[in-house]
Amino acid sequence: MPDIPKRLKRLLREYAARAHEAELHQALVPLAEAFKRWERGELDSFELNDLIHRFHQGDSREVYVRYISRDHEPALAHAIATGLIDRTAMPGGLLDHLARLIELFEQTERS
Repeated sequence: MPDIPKRLKRLLREYAARAHEAELHQALVPLAEAFKRWERGELDSFELNDLIHRFHQGDSREVYVRYISRDHEPALAHAIATGLIDRTAMPGGLLDHLARLIELFEQTERS
């Protein structure tokens, strides 16, 4: 991000963190439901443990890998293109900066 103004870099970090939280929250919903099933006695502890392990090795890892990079543009553009982050809530300059990447991800989603 060397040629990007500091204000835009800050916005990228801020909104990428929001997207990371939103995506992780979304990924955790099925696991939260599994805990409720466990509390009701519908799952035993071994089944719940297996679901936790699969979450950690699967969805959790995918989300982590998407957002660990210092290059926040792809992850944030993906979050906008998939509707995870509301594009109308984005600052105009940031949205303009990401426009090509967002379009690329939207085309990929349509395919």
